[in-house]
Amino acid sequence: MAALGAAGTIAVAGCLGGDRPQPNSAANETEPAGDEGLSAAKAVDVDRIARDPTDVPPPVDWSEPREHDVTVRTERLVAEIEPGVTFEYMTFEGQVPGPMIRVREGDRVNLTFEVPEDLNMAQHNMDFHAVYGPGGGAEATTVSPGDDPAEIGFTADYPGVFIYHCAIPNMDYHISSGMFGAILVEPEDGLPEVDREYYLGQHEIYTDGEVGEEGHHAFDFDAMLAEQPTYVVFNGQAYGLTEDHAMQAKTGETARVYFANGGPNLTSAVHPIGNVWSRYYRDGDLLTDPDRNIETAPVAPGTTTAGEMEFPVPGPVKIVDHALTRATRRGALAEIRVDGEPTRDLYDESP
Repeated sequence: MAALGAAGTIAVAGCLGGDRPQPNSAANETEPAGDEGLSAAKAVDVDRIARDPTDVPPPVDWSEPREHDVTVRTERLVAEIEPGVTFEYMTFEGQVPGPMIRVREGDRVNLTFEVPEDLNMAQHNMDFHAVYGPGGGAEATTVSPGDDPAEIGFTADYPGVFIYHCAIPNMDYHISSGMFGAILVEPEDGLPEVDREYYLGQHEIYTDGEVGEEGHHAFDFDAMLAEQPTYVVFNGQAYGLTEDHAMQAKTGETARVYFANGGPNLTSAVHPIGNVWSRYYRDGDLLTDPDRNIETAPVAPGTTTAGEMEFPVPGPVKIVDHALTRATRRGALAEIRVDGEPTRDLYDESP
């Protein structure tokens, strides 16, 4: 399974604790170098690192607190940032962002966190911004490769949509490499019904290559310290949610977008081109009445937000980081293809 949306057991898989890392270092991690490093995580492990944005658990349909058993595993692999450009990702469950976890306010989550020995060269853990407790659970879930799984339990006590991420001392490196995701805690009364839901995660990738330079890109710690990313991407890939992988919708429908900014450093300016956020749940706040008709909204690193939109006319809606160099040159652009007849007389290309 890929996401949690009902009671029972699910496999979904992920860093705060330990000493502070030294600048320009990977602490105690062993990093691959050059072509030899590719053997540590295979040449190209997966065709697509990008999580399908429709991979969202179904809405909560229960009215009393439930208990959920959730298993989360890490996976380290090599995949393409864009065609011809490979990078070694660290992930929860093999894709970016990690699986969405969806529960109801008051539900109990029993988390098992596993770091398999194969292909992993560092400790990992999970910091849930929706969890009361030391490090959001990170201290208790810190696991070395091949160790026994860590187990914690927590009650989803406050509703909203929140980020989770790896939080070891080198958390910026791990998050940049793909280790973040979202947990949605629905209010007791649930969320308004929509026709479609999408799940996007933005993060920066810092490499020793230039944008579009073919070959394998290693991680660049100096670039990360300077906060100068090579790529800024949605769901792990540059323009990976466009063309054949664009999201789909029909005129007359309503969609909700869950947008997690993993960072680790840059604030996103999330904007739907050719549309607005008709209802916008700023900073993931699901209890306050949503803002209305928002064009562009800042999403700080370490924040998940949610926005809804209608599709009264056909045509592409492009979701971008409106710090536009990121959208036009570094990869932060996704597309929703809207098909069908107009439902309102709003737009005419040939008046």
